[in-house]
Amino acid sequence: MAKTDQNRCVPLGQNRTVSRRDAIAAGLATTGIAFATSTNAQEAASPPAASVKDDRKSSPKRYRAKKSINQWAFPYPDRMSLRECMQLAKDAGFDGIELNYDLDNDLSPKASTKDLVGIRNLADEIGIEISGLCSFLFWPYPLSSLDAAKRNRGIELAGLMADAAATMKVENLLVVPGAVHIPWRDDHTPVPNDKCETLAREAVGSLVKGAEKKGVSLNMENIFFNGFLMTPMEMNDFVDGFGSENVQVHFDTGNISMFQHAEHWVPILGRRTKNIHFKEFTKKGTDYSLETFRPLLDGTTNWPAVMEELEKIDYEGYVTFEYFHPYPHYPEALIYQTSDSLDRILGRI
Repeated sequence: MAKTDQNRCVPLGQNRTVSRRDAIAAGLATTGIAFATSTNAQEAASPPAASVKDDRKSSPKRYRAKKSINQWAFPYPDRMSLRECMQLAKDAGFDGIELNYDLDNDLSPKASTKDLVGIRNLADEIGIEISGLCSFLFWPYPLSSLDAAKRNRGIELAGLMADAAATMKVENLLVVPGAVHIPWRDDHTPVPNDKCETLAREAVGSLVKGAEKKGVSLNMENIFFNGFLMTPMEMNDFVDGFGSENVQVHFDTGNISMFQHAEHWVPILGRRTKNIHFKEFTKKGTDYSLETFRPLLDGTTNWPAVMEELEKIDYEGYVTFEYFHPYPHYPEALIYQTSDSLDRILGRI
């Protein structure tokens, strides 16, 4: 640095004098740029902690399963139409909705082919898939009933459901193949276990060729409350006995959670699982009724373990929330809460 008067200096390579104050400021600025450059480089090498997934908020892993919700979670038909249910499911972020077949309402034996095509077109218009068909009719008309009239009516209705599914281009039909006991009905005569299996095999067997021709998958559901197919091994034997790709499993996580664990069933059922109900259950209670089923995450199901097991079998189908009690006030809340819970289970947040 060349000397000049006491308060001014000429930096090397510069022939214009500047004040000492300006020189110091320039030096500080240079130091600041260097520091900022170094800091930016470090940040680029080490992403901020905020970008790391927090497993208190949701699954750190993103899963491939698709979100669905059963129509029973909606106040249908009293307070919402079919269109409103579908639109709400879409608005809440669901990929699909599972519809229920009944003796009345939109989806029933009364529905014409035109009506069924209309339901399919409505779903397409809204932009939501129909993940499957489900029905409570297997309880008043069990496929294994000792009453031949009830049993035959059940087989007839199951055939109509398969027809409806095919017309609406829906692949999955949930089937309850039989029941030893039905605790919520007082008109069901208990069926001996061996007789129940025989009648159930005959009933489902009578539906297989039609399902194959229609391209519909008859998915057997596991239900503790009916006393039939109580282990995954029994379910596998029953399903495999038909030797048909159109007879598979509809796995329900809540229906076996009274004494067993959903994550244990998944690897044993393996790729037989074609569709799934995500039904929350609490082992903390002793009221073994439909009241033990809870909104998602308000129970004792080990969802991280369930998802890991589903990932191991490459499950990419629907996981459908099933719940029988629409909220009496502000029913949309249940739909949005469920969507949020599934996002967290599936690692979508």
